[in-house]
Amino acid sequence: MRLGEIVLEKASSIPDRAAVIFRDHSITYGQLSARIQQFAAGLLDLGLSQGDRIALLLPNCPAFLIGYYAATLIDIVVVPANPLLKPAELRYIWSDSAIRMVVTIPQLLPIVQAARVDLPELKHVVCAAPADERGPDDPSKSIDGFITMDDLLVDGATALATNPAIILSQPSEDDACAVIMYTSGTTGRPKGAMLSHKNLSSNVAQARAALYISERDVFLTVLPLFHSFSGTVCMNIPMMTGCQTLLMESFSPARVLEAMERHRVTIFAGVPAIYQGMLQHVPDREYDLSDLRMTISGGAPLASTTLTAIESRFGVPVLEGDGPTECSPATSVNPLHGERKPGSVGIPLPGVEIAIFDEHDVMLAADQIGEIVVRGDNVMLGYLNQPESTAEVMTSGWYHTGDLGKIDSDGYVYILDRKKDMIITAGLNVYPREVEDVLFKHSAIIDCAVIGLPDALRGEEVAAVIVLKPGASATERGIAAHCRELLANYKVPRKILFRDALPRGGTGKVVKRLLKKELEMETVI
Repeated sequence: MRLGEIVLEKASSIPDRAAVIFRDHSITYGQLSARIQQFAAGLLDLGLSQGDRIALLLPNCPAFLIGYYAATLIDIVVVPANPLLKPAELRYIWSDSAIRMVVTIPQLLPIVQAARVDLPELKHVVCAAPADERGPDDPSKSIDGFITMDDLLVDGATALATNPAIILSQPSEDDACAVIMYTSGTTGRPKGAMLSHKNLSSNVAQARAALYISERDVFLTVLPLFHSFSGTVCMNIPMMTGCQTLLMESFSPARVLEAMERHRVTIFAGVPAIYQGMLQHVPDREYDLSDLRMTISGGAPLASTTLTAIESRFGVPVLEGDGPTECSPATSVNPLHGERKPGSVGIPLPGVEIAIFDEHDVMLAADQIGEIVVRGDNVMLGYLNQPESTAEVMTSGWYHTGDLGKIDSDGYVYILDRKKDMIITAGLNVYPREVEDVLFKHSAIIDCAVIGLPDALRGEEVAAVIVLKPGASATERGIAAHCRELLANYKVPRKILFRDALPRGGTGKVVKRLLKKELEMETVI
């Protein structure tokens, strides 16, 4: 079934249940279903057809869900993008994916206008806010193809009333592309991972089974929906299960705690930076979080000290998991019922196979280090317009993640580092995550990143960039001594630098390429 069909089918059995709560306004499954169908009909009425692509440039809001499920209902491909991207970055993505429409908000209309230069196929700009919310400087009058989402919903309702068969009038295949998710581009230009209806719906079923999710669950969603982790865990899973989802536009520890208590939240998903923010926050009162049954961490490695501190403060398990965008994205998670191993990203989800290969694609035994590879219905169709890149990662029937790791004798997966992030110093391999885990055990350190810098003698030297806790102090000598107690000498950072903050992307992951470039330039100067 198409993703949109799955949501409509679920809505038909629970039309009066709250699906989304946004800014204290509740939308039932019945209301959401009606808007999805109306918007889908409106898209067809505008002349869009099967296989066309539309971009979603939106923060967390109901319009994201409506646009996403309406498009996938009628085999129009969704291309989500980070609203923080610059026009040139958006232009590359939109040109590569040949989008025909953008759905956005008033504040981003100038960005859309700047990005759409030299994109003749981009015909329509849909604004997800009525005229009275667009302010006195509303630029819509000068935008070609401008239409509001409200107008399109009205037009779609008319089209549906005139021709009810307009929806689902064309056959679809499970392996048809539903969503194109662009990777972060850490090794160059972003690549568009093509994810099918089968990829995404399979991943929902796999993760839902591992996490024992039911209609009774209430999700709090603060992670941006344009990201694959949030798109699957915080949107597709609850919407296809019949859960209630509380959408928040931005992260604030106080607002999150208040919302958890008020709405009896049972599941919260975050990235390590969010959990670190939660730990730094000193609440002004005790919150009743008795309904919260689990928190989930992904998107970046979670320090074992952070995991332990969160579990201690909030009294709920933190389930660390993993998965690349190309795998829809979830591949593994520490079990809710069973042993949870700090430092591990858990065991493979049901229906997902994970193995460790050497450089010749030979499977390695337990506890041997190699590249993590994945096989299953959740693995992408390939990269858009990049057959060579697709062939490079899809070999021997497995998707090659580019992550270095190991699987222990109990089947738990450990990620040691990105293959390209591994540091080779004097011929010896150093995995940055291992060093970072040791640094996080230092009482004065709140954030850190370890990278390799060029070194004439050793090839590369280990460098650590440190952020100290407010009011804390530490010296390079003291931090190096701390590392020497727990690491072999060749793994101890030879260069230690202090910063007020680390550069992070939209999902909280440290952008190491920017950090490395900055430090290399400082070295040259």
